[in-house]
Amino acid sequence: MKIAHINMFYLPTFGGVEQVMYELAKRQVNDGHEVHVFCCDSDKYKRLKVKEETIEGVHVHRYPYWFRLSLSTFIWPSLLWKLPKYNFDIIHSHVSGHAYILIAGIVARKKNTIHVHTTHCPWTDAFRPWKVKIPLFFANLFFNRLAFKYTTKIVAITPWELDILKKWTLDKKIIVITNGTDEILFRKVRINNFKKNNKIKGKLVLFFGRLNYTKGPEKLAQAAVEISKERKKVNFAWIGPDEGAADEVKRIIEGHKNMMYLGPIRGKDKIAEMYQAADVYVLPSYREGMPLTLFEAYASGLPVIASPVNGISYEMEEGVNGYFVDYGDIENLKKRILEVLDNKKLALKFGKNNIKKAKSYSWGIIYKRYMDLYNELLKKKS
Repeated sequence: MKIAHINMFYLPTFGGVEQVMYELAKRQVNDGHEVHVFCCDSDKYKRLKVKEETIEGVHVHRYPYWFRLSLSTFIWPSLLWKLPKYNFDIIHSHVSGHAYILIAGIVARKKNTIHVHTTHCPWTDAFRPWKVKIPLFFANLFFNRLAFKYTTKIVAITPWELDILKKWTLDKKIIVITNGTDEILFRKVRINNFKKNNKIKGKLVLFFGRLNYTKGPEKLAQAAVEISKERKKVNFAWIGPDEGAADEVKRIIEGHKNMMYLGPIRGKDKIAEMYQAADVYVLPSYREGMPLTLFEAYASGLPVIASPVNGISYEMEEGVNGYFVDYGDIENLKKRILEVLDNKKLALKFGKNNIKKAKSYSWGIIYKRYMDLYNELLKKKS
């Protein structure tokens, strides 16, 4: 099978969508498929010099962007005349609302190719600048309906999206396939030096993800300062790339030796070590689609405290997997963190429940669902 994945970014960009693409693409290569990725030539922060390369068997094509609208929105129209030069069995686009979705669909229709699109749940307002909100208004008005017309199948990553998608496309076109988690996270790290290497003593509260205001890292920082007034030995770590909120977090936690921003971390072994060193994972987001980190924390046996937003409430149950705290409710966030840290039996119950639940979301299972979809669509086509 010859497969194309299309998105705004790919490696080395750090993000959930890019990780999903990587997990699918590397497994497809391992199964003997020919896999290409098409994206713009930016990693969000700078223009990448290498335009064509092969990463773990995946052929990556980066096309120059003409201009940018925001941190995550670039315009690179050359896909329109570059993509038709290739012949694929499957064209798989990612993240709704972008021009390349329609381009992929038009090319797929012209070449009689299957076009699968995964939405990645971008539907709620997320502190976007006006120059992005304006095109999004028109996308919601008519562009999504037009783009989805040229798709063979639309993959929602959470049932929360279904009613939204039905405004623009037929119910029979939509299928739900959630995100997944890596099998390495289920395995116990034999020698865990994460706390030692970072000079952490005592309990650890973890934030792992992009430091973007939509993720609420500064809200956890505010709660951490309140907790620190009573518990000096509770530690807090923010780990992930800066997307605008890191300075605010550092400003809030300045002077607190039990709080640290460690920047991004890469490598699955190191990520597994990080999760297993923590005592609770906090996801205090304003909005989410279906975050990979939720399933990763589950697989690592961590209790979770999260905002009950968008897809999260479909995959997490209050009092079973952890606790829900509304976005910005600092007092309740503080209360729930301490409740989990102070009750070992409760934390253990959450952890066991989460490991059990995560086994249904391993990447091996999610990958098979995507490949079954590809094969079903190809069979119908023939």
